[in-house]
Amino acid sequence: MLSALDVKRKLPQAFVDNLYELFSPLTVDKILSGMAGERYTTLRVNTLKYDVQTLMRDFREKNIKFERVPWYQDALIIKNVTEKEIQKLKLFEKGCIYLQSLSSMVPPLVLSPKPGEKVLDLTAAPGSKTTQMAAMMENTGSILANELDKIRCERLQYNATMQGASIVTVNNNYGERIGSQYPEAFEKVLLDTPCSGEGRFVATDAKTYRSWSKRKVKELVKIQKKLFKSAYEALKPNGIMVYSTCTLNLEENEKILEWALEQFNLKLLDIKLELKEVQQGQTENTKQAVKILPSKMMEGFFVTKLLKDLH
Repeated sequence: MLSALDVKRKLPQAFVDNLYELFSPLTVDKILSGMAGERYTTLRVNTLKYDVQTLMRDFREKNIKFERVPWYQDALIIKNVTEKEIQKLKLFEKGCIYLQSLSSMVPPLVLSPKPGEKVLDLTAAPGSKTTQMAAMMENTGSILANELDKIRCERLQYNATMQGASIVTVNNNYGERIGSQYPEAFEKVLLDTPCSGEGRFVATDAKTYRSWSKRKVKELVKIQKKLFKSAYEALKPNGIMVYSTCTLNLEENEKILEWALEQFNLKLLDIKLELKEVQQGQTENTKQAVKILPSKMMEGFFVTKLLKDLH
């Protein structure tokens, strides 16, 4: 395992400097330790096809060691088996389980889509959150899962089919256009936006941070604002929206949120999940947002819950 100093040397200097501007030295050390090496394999049982009790029994028989996740009964942390080994299991091949990072499971839980609702997943590929929501909705209602990239769209369709998520309609289009095409059409909207991915950096894997730059962050902010506007337009009055990223900086998180709260009729809501390694939003108006810090267990993530408030 790399030391915090080793991690610091490997990651982009401007990124590390930004961490020290945002967090206390002690918190930065924690974050860097959380980026030192591979994270645990984590997965979610697909309740459309299986259940967690049977899965745990299967794993005990196979001597696969696991831990429950206190805030999500359908998730497991795997202690002695890699993702590649999980992918060889019949249960995986049949779509009974889905490999997914724990942090990625948080936005759907916060959005909390219910059976029968009409839901939009604006930037949906590869479908981790889409299929999780379909399971939460017990395959009743509808999910429009939008993705711009054609190849990623095919992956999204494959995952939805594999998971038996029959309420999912895959849409290949610019996310920025969905709001005008489907004005006020959805009770719930998930905008897990394209971002600079700082929360997913692993120091031993250069491809996780190689393309990061301050310029790229600025470019992404422009896209995020367009997508946010589209998500807002697609949301029904009194509907709920979740905005999330897997990054840590203010520009793509708190600053986007502050901009949105000024631009649109939105109210920031509390998030009721008992998560560890979590900070509040870091500016005065964003305290109800949640920033998950990277650890051995979880990727870094930013999650917010908003109400389209027309009063």
